[in-house]
Amino acid sequence: MTAFDCIRDRDLLRRFGAGDREGFAELYRIYSKTVYRFALHVTADPAKAAEITQDVFVWLVHHPDRFDPRRGELGSFLVGVARKLLKSHYRDEKRWVEMEDTLAAPERMDESDVALVRRTVAGLPARYREVVAACDLEEKTYEEAAAMLECAVGTVRSRLHRARALLAAKLGKKKVQGCPA
Repeated sequence: MTAFDCIRDRDLLRRFGAGDREGFAELYRIYSKTVYRFALHVTADPAKAAEITQDVFVWLVHHPDRFDPRRGELGSFLVGVARKLLKSHYRDEKRWVEMEDTLAAPERMDESDVALVRRTVAGLPARYREVVAACDLEEKTYEEAAAMLECAVGTVRSRLHRARALLAAKLGKKKVQGCPA
């Protein structure tokens, strides 16, 4: 993120905090796709991802002063809010996704294979699902993921290693495509 982006975000938050609806609309335009993608990776459910995205920005309406630019980027902060809301939703719903036992390893994955992988990721415990979404699907660095998930870099690495092992076991392969060892 550039210095310009940081200044722009602070200005938009300030404007929004002062009641400028256009400031909020611009923040939504800039960050809603990032939040939605993360929520989709974690839930494997477009409707749930859209709901969480909306909840994040409703939360921001009520807490515009909670962002501290010294602690990181606004996009990561909003993904962190999404993460906490997802944890709360899962805790409230106690919804578990049943995992498939095997997946053939085709040359190219078709839509049903992609859906299976998404369901399998969604079936992981939250601590593993979050690191897979951040590192493997959103391509965040370990450091960015650690800031976003509010944990140590070593924790991100160990959770990601364990998550990949669980995915490989559930998908019936030694390695999941796109996940380096």
